[in-house]
Amino acid sequence: MIWLNSILAVILVSVLSLVGISLLFLKEHRLKKTVLVLIGLSVGSLFGDVFIHLLPEVFEESSPMTVSLGVLTGILIFFVLEKFIHWHHSHGDDVVESFHEHKGDHCEKIQPVGYMVLFGDGVHNFIDGVIIAASFMVSWEVGLATTIAVILHEIPQELGNFAVLIHSGFSKFKALVYNFYSALTAVVGAVAGLLFMEKMESSIPFFISIAAGGFVYIAGSDLVPELHKKIGMKESFVQLISILVGIGLMLLLLLLE
Repeated sequence: MIWLNSILAVILVSVLSLVGISLLFLKEHRLKKTVLVLIGLSVGSLFGDVFIHLLPEVFEESSPMTVSLGVLTGILIFFVLEKFIHWHHSHGDDVVESFHEHKGDHCEKIQPVGYMVLFGDGVHNFIDGVIIAASFMVSWEVGLATTIAVILHEIPQELGNFAVLIHSGFSKFKALVYNFYSALTAVVGAVAGLLFMEKMESSIPFFISIAAGGFVYIAGSDLVPELHKKIGMKESFVQLISILVGIGLMLLLLLLE
């Protein structure tokens, strides 16, 4: 039953990545406005997740130095990852703003932040899968409570991720599919957790710290500069409110967990 409950729970969590379907039917001009708001929501959710959930959790289980090194490792990993994406797709250019995906005669400009968000979310979902599996190994009740907490946490983040993918150049359909693929790493994490829990347990805090560092890098280095491209008073106010809403949702989860 532990296996069945864990797999069903992470599949449910993975399906939540399809919440972006709600944005598919918006007209182009409305989608652009909505995406900018959701990027702000994503910034708030990422920062809120890091400083309200992830870091306080790992500080309870690991030494401050280990956590700090994990966060720095995460920042450096995502810096190198972004550099690699630029180098790999620059074709010798000195400065690269984005790279291209070719499909027939159609050329789609994809900014590196899109793939970084997918990678970072994949790491986070993998850890979620491990945590869900570990909680079901404690008891069914603990597993259910953990799954509900993850679900409440994922909804705003998945909406934000979908918006970032759209903004970075993915088509609506491709953003939906890629986001779902990234979410499926939760299933891989659950299976790995069930098979190797004793060996992995001591490493989980460090991996969570790495994920936290990655989220700080993505939010601060890639998403916040996107928000600064709109400098009007009204747009700036809306961005600030959307960031605060993202942080507020993460605070609200403390009351529901």
